[in-house]
Amino acid sequence: MAISQMHTSSFVLPETLGLIVLEECFHFPGCFLPLYIFEQRYRQMLDHALNTSRMFGVGTIVDEEILPVTTVGLIRASKKREDGTSHVMLYGVKRVRITGWAQEKPFRIATIEPFPTSRESTDEELDLLKHRALDLLPPATPECSEAMQTLRTTLDEMVCPELACDILSYHFVREPDVMSSLITEPSLEERYAILMDELERLQAGAESDH
Repeated sequence: MAISQMHTSSFVLPETLGLIVLEECFHFPGCFLPLYIFEQRYRQMLDHALNTSRMFGVGTIVDEEILPVTTVGLIRASKKREDGTSHVMLYGVKRVRITGWAQEKPFRIATIEPFPTSRESTDEELDLLKHRALDLLPPATPECSEAMQTLRTTLDEMVCPELACDILSYHFVREPDVMSSLITEPSLEERYAILMDELERLQAGAESDH
């Protein structure tokens, strides 16, 4: 569970963004997404990204449509193999809205605009929401107790409630419909409501299994 608190405010977003189109694959700001690039068109996309902004994103397909919101990903590591495939580690920078297509073949290039997060609560109220979500996390298992404790400690100390919500969503939510709602919802308070509803559902399911 690698976590980064890189300062994203200093990133200059590109006007266009190459996309790797995947079914029900969700990437969130503040999170690392490992990818194996093997299709020829995405090898070209990777080369394009490495030679320009070092950024690309995931065009997430849900119900046969690409979601209108995605996360700009910064290539933190790219290891090319002898067969031309590559292992890539992508770091989520910021949400953006897809506004159109600059290119569709051989790979998609989207035109994008910022997708700002709205919030009406105070910092103290948002911190309370963060800790309520942390309290709903499943108990650590022996196999991942150290990683879970590291995650809890890091998120407990994290001062950005938006980043904490995204990291929790990425690591603990698996339902595509819920993840779609979390990535496309502009309100931070509503994101926390969606997240906590899902964590409560998972908690109730775990208790009923015992």
